[in-house]
Amino acid sequence: MARVGLNPERLTLAGAELADEAGFDQVTLSALARRFDVKPASLYSHVKNSHELKTRIALFALEELADRVSDAVAGRAGKGALIAFADAYRDYARAHPGRYEAARYRLDPETAAASAGVRHAQMTRAILRGYDLDEPEQTHAVRMLGSVFHGYAALEAAGAFEHTATPAQQSWTWTLDCLDAALRSRPTP
Repeated sequence: MARVGLNPERLTLAGAELADEAGFDQVTLSALARRFDVKPASLYSHVKNSHELKTRIALFALEELADRVSDAVAGRAGKGALIAFADAYRDYARAHPGRYEAARYRLDPETAAASAGVRHAQMTRAILRGYDLDEPEQTHAVRMLGSVFHGYAALEAAGAFEHTATPAQQSWTWTLDCLDAALRSRPTP
């Protein structure tokens, strides 16, 4: 019999916490079972397998991050929206490294289309409206911003910026200023 109180939502939250503590790649049903002092088999009545657990954590993280980004950009436009958007991603990645990694977990197309990932894309395109971009430039800009934000977060998480006297925050601000300038003065195709 499954332990009272275990359900998919509780397992998802515990998995997200484990991801933050140990890394998303360390989230397994066995590790989660140890957390609840139950046998791994008892978790199968709540989740089918590790893939389903990781998918649930990814969906949870995408939703949580989308809510934070939405709150951060509300009422902002142009460079202010860009900075608030970027800072929300970076802050989330630093506060929840495992969840941030989970948010990039590969989802099947149907699950991705029903996830908060759609909200992320919509918010990115919304902040780009302040830069008057048409397609395909808007798609290029979405990809550029995602690459820079995720790349910076990944390098910072790996400690890549700890070896110089220049603070990472100073480089982050410089990077966002450059992105804003690039979006405002992009070359005409």
